[in-house]
Parts: sequence; structure tokens; C-alpha cells
Amino acid sequence: MNKVYLGLGTNMGDRIEYLYSACEILNKNESISITKKSKIYETKAWGYTDQADFLNMCIEIETDLNTYDLLSLCQEVEKTLNRERIIRWGPRTIDVDILFFNDIIINDENLSIPHPRISERAFVLVPLMDLNSKLEIKGTTIENYLNSLTCEEREQVKEYINDEKEHI
Repeated sequence: MNKVYLGLGTNMGDRIEYLYSACEILNKNESISITKKSKIYETKAWGYTDQADFLNMCIEIETDLNTYDLLSLCQEVEKTLNRERIIRWGPRTIDVDILFFNDIIINDENLSIPHPRISERAFVLVPLMDLNSKLEIKGTTIENYLNSLTCEEREQVKEYINDEKEHI
């Protein structure tokens, strides 16, 4: 089995429902088992900033899918949940990114693993810390990358408390 970390993000519509639905779709796939889920965090938009705040979380999964089949499945989840790619880093119903896949390193036109901007993004590093602080990129732990960000960058990631769907 492959151990994989996925990042999920949403800033349109019922954000909690989109996170919940993405996890449900993934978990219903017979080739995937969600083994851990991070807390949910609310963050300001990154890159293109003229948009609503995001909810972000990470999940750890086990899968017998290979990297490209998993990428196809992640894109199918996005399509099922009405993701439209109009503006780079723009608003989205759901984003499902492969962050880590075992210790595999891939960098081609279709897929980059580990995800190329993890080390710069507190909104990914913080939920990943909930799952496994010892994950490494180029010999440096995600914990060290998080600690290297400014206090302001880290403080922009706030735990999201929602009473409606307590357990995604």
C-alpha cells in the first residue's frame, strides 16, 4: 500500500460541505482508505488575493493506486464537485492536491511530488503537522519549514470551529 498525503481547499459555497463531500468520494473508492484527517483551518487567499477566505485540511490515505491514477481520481473529485479552473489560484469549490506519495519524487508537466510550494504555504504545513511533522522535503522536515515562515504567515492560519459537521 502507498501512503499519500492530500491537501484539500475550498472557498466557494458551503465550504464545509465541499470538504465533507471530497472526503466521502475519496473514501468510497475501493482503492483508497482515509487513515487520518487534520483539523480544518481557515486562511486568507494566497496568490490571487481578491477572493473569499479558504478552508483547508489535509488527509493521509492508503491506496494501491499509482501516482497518475490517483491524480486522475483527484481531478475527477474536483470535476464532480464543480471545480472550474478560470483564474490561477482563484476561487474554487474544491481543490485536491497530492502533496506526498511515499518517498517518490516526480517533476513533469502533469505532476510534481512533493507538491512544489508546500514549504512556502502555512495553510498546507499547519494541517500536515496534524498528521506527520516528520515529513521531509529535500532533507528538511515540514516542521522546520513551518518554523522558518514569519509569525504573520503562521498566524494567518486559524483553526476553524464548526458545530454543524463536527467530524469530516
